[in-house]
Amino acid sequence: MKSIGCARAKVSNMRRLCTKILTAQGVTRTRFARAKVCDQRRSVAGLAGAKLQPEYEAVVIGGGKWWAAYLSRAGVRTAVLERRNLLGGASVTEEIVPGFKFSRASYLLSLLRPQIYEELQLERHGLTLLPRPCVSFCPLLDGTQAGHYLLLGSDMQENQKSIAQFSLSDAQMYPEYVQTMERFVTAMDPLLDSPPPDIPGLFQRSPRKTLQALKGLRPLFRTAQSLGKDIPSFMELLTAPSAKILNRYFESEPLKAVLATDSVVGSNTSPYASGSGYVLLHHVMGNMTGMRGAWAYVQGGMGALSDSIAASAMEHGASLFTNSEVQQVMVDDCGCAVGVALTSGEEIKSKIILSNATAHVTYLQLTPQSALPRDFVRAVSQIDYSSPVTKINVAVDKLPSFKVFPNSAENVPELHHSCTIHLNAWDMECLDVAFGDAYQGIPSKRPLIEMCIPSVLDTTLAPPGKHVVLLFTQYTPYLLAGGRAWEQVDRDMYADRVFDCIEEYAPGFKASVISRDILVPVDLERIFGLTGGNIFHGAMSLDQLFTCRPLPSHCGAVSPIRGLYLCGSGAHPGGGVMGSAGRLAALTALASFRD
Repeated sequence: MKSIGCARAKVSNMRRLCTKILTAQGVTRTRFARAKVCDQRRSVAGLAGAKLQPEYEAVVIGGGKWWAAYLSRAGVRTAVLERRNLLGGASVTEEIVPGFKFSRASYLLSLLRPQIYEELQLERHGLTLLPRPCVSFCPLLDGTQAGHYLLLGSDMQENQKSIAQFSLSDAQMYPEYVQTMERFVTAMDPLLDSPPPDIPGLFQRSPRKTLQALKGLRPLFRTAQSLGKDIPSFMELLTAPSAKILNRYFESEPLKAVLATDSVVGSNTSPYASGSGYVLLHHVMGNMTGMRGAWAYVQGGMGALSDSIAASAMEHGASLFTNSEVQQVMVDDCGCAVGVALTSGEEIKSKIILSNATAHVTYLQLTPQSALPRDFVRAVSQIDYSSPVTKINVAVDKLPSFKVFPNSAENVPELHHSCTIHLNAWDMECLDVAFGDAYQGIPSKRPLIEMCIPSVLDTTLAPPGKHVVLLFTQYTPYLLAGGRAWEQVDRDMYADRVFDCIEEYAPGFKASVISRDILVPVDLERIFGLTGGNIFHGAMSLDQLFTCRPLPSHCGAVSPIRGLYLCGSGAHPGGGVMGSAGRLAALTALASFRD
């Protein structure tokens, strides 16, 4: 096999690129004006139009366009292999119902790191964000509380007025809470944008390796310096139940419950569980709209984000292929990755392999077990992938009209239709009860429901007068009581239960439904490769974060196989459409690239 390494000058250029990106500081706020879709935004057919070659310098498994963009920008000849018929992983737009385009899995954007947006020039490549004028709407059932609903947006004074319906004290405390969370997530920025520190490297006999490990501690020191005297409060937030933190600030249950949803969304946990405070913090880290914690729609659905990244990658020569399922990572006798074998029978040689799949899929399904240490395999098999999520995508012929905030005109969008609508979130206890049901193997009797209607702001998603409704619901177990697998009748019963709950708040919703797409955890696993249906590629618990993600022995992108890197959300710094794990994996791979 001929050498697939680069010349020394090329390696040097790549190293300089790595150094420049990894040490970049002071990213300025990005403008988010609606951009015209550029000519380089292409259809899936165009992305997959090139002919698959028998050899590349780098192969990315599982639609990891982010990482391909970084590799190709550095001059590495890269191929992306996606097993589905469209690229994007969980960030896809699918026309499930004729005329209705759904962000079928992920559906909002906030956590994407600003430097990725800038470095890959995503706006130029067609990414258009639609900031939501309202952040959260929580209607209450009649008689539940003195107020009728809680509406939160970007205007602090208006937020305080809404909160004051329930508690004047909470209205006064709310700005302090927001400022504290902003201070904490800003302090965490260096940790999110840098590889986890190499703790074992600190104790190597090699002075060079020790010095290198010491340099890796700089982000941790910058975070500590930024926090200063707030370090104890910060550590409490990371480890405590979110209920404890919220109870310290507020007394009104509707406000606490709405904020607590961020501490459990996508996580198989309760607001009363230790560590849920970190999940709360994680979901307010984003700043894509210029407002910490605010989320935006992507024009054209989440698949448009994938299209823009793909265009950036292709501009620098990356080749992207759909319907190309990897069956195995090929490993030589020296324990080095040398390529991949496809289910089609083709073999692709490569010196660098980045896997966008979960650690479970990457190491237990794609990698020869004989090439991995036995204790490593055992540790991977014990990663927690439990998930409470069932996503329901719904096509409707009119907008829901809520009893506490009726539509002023037939099918005319109101302010609250643009945001995340929280249902069954009137207090933290109802969240805990819903979690308890699923813990017993029973889909929640009164599930937590987050409703989004992106077609209110993006009219390209549905026919005139009609809408797409995205329901992110929990809690639902992976297996039902007694270890029984989900059947279609179970899916329908659960969806009917969700719709019955919505009907209580918005009479007429069920009659407006044209069609629905129900994805329980096992469906999310089957379709998108999300082990256990976990949207984060692994639970965001403290034992699976930072230097422990995916494992304490191999944190971040590195693996026991030389040349094989984990680049998905299962690596540091974790889940969500953030991009940081892949960016760090690509830069780590580039730094180790040799002839």
